[in-house]
Amino acid sequence: MEKYIINKEDSGKRIDTYLIDILDISRSKIQKLLKKGYIQVNNKMVKNSYLLKENDIINVDEYPEEEMDVKPEKMDLDIVYEDDDIIVINKPNGMIVHLGAGNYSGTLVNGLLYYSKNLSNANTFRPGIVHRIDAYTTGLLMVAKNDKAHEFLALQLEKKKVHRKYWALVWGVIPHDTGTINAPIGRDINNRKKMTVTSINSKEAITHFRVLERYEKATLIELTLETGRTHQIRVHMNYIGYPVVNDPVYGNRQLIDNTGQCLHAKELGFIHPTTKQYMEFNSELPECFINILKQFKNS
Repeated sequence: MEKYIINKEDSGKRIDTYLIDILDISRSKIQKLLKKGYIQVNNKMVKNSYLLKENDIINVDEYPEEEMDVKPEKMDLDIVYEDDDIIVINKPNGMIVHLGAGNYSGTLVNGLLYYSKNLSNANTFRPGIVHRIDAYTTGLLMVAKNDKAHEFLALQLEKKKVHRKYWALVWGVIPHDTGTINAPIGRDINNRKKMTVTSINSKEAITHFRVLERYEKATLIELTLETGRTHQIRVHMNYIGYPVVNDPVYGNRQLIDNTGQCLHAKELGFIHPTTKQYMEFNSELPECFINILKQFKNS
């Protein structure tokens, strides 16, 4: 169950308007969940027109995903590894992982449905998806082909036993070789579509990094995650003053092009759900990342 405490800035808003960005689902879906009691305020059912008050407590219970018309779409998928239980995919730049508000086609889920008939939780609109990365973050993702594998992999994520290593190019020259950012992340009260370091409705977030190479105006770093919060690396690096290069949302820096942030999920390691053997995968930086990196190397 997720819990949200309403602050002064959000008081007076309709509950459905407030929850659209937080839950990443449509207004009509929120209205249905309110009617069925999956969403309550102060442990009471309310209408979608309910106006929030400061210190209201919204509880969002786990709810069954309703059937959606998720259509398989043929697309080129970069399959790094596959067996009867899992698929490891190298996600390209610009691909959204799963369906959400306004995104009902062209996602990785659409491609997976065309590629394989065996995916976990096939009755939901996120079949096979154990974890996700941003649309304009590239790199490795694990996909489950059955519910048993999905539960096993999700438990590893929950217990922080999945090895995830990212490479990022950030603005500024970081003087120290290593660092750890331990700062809670939650929704930005001034922009519900963004995340920020905050003590309000936040969750623990820990990021470790080490410097790989320094340039005149930027630093190439390797990052390891202990937690998996939305936009965690982008928020944390911006928080300490070294925003990810080419990030269109965080950092307020000039964009180099429209290919998205220089952030790549380079390594992924986990214990196989059936063999119980540790597996680790590595992917090369994509062309969009390399092209920007060359500009800093040659400057």
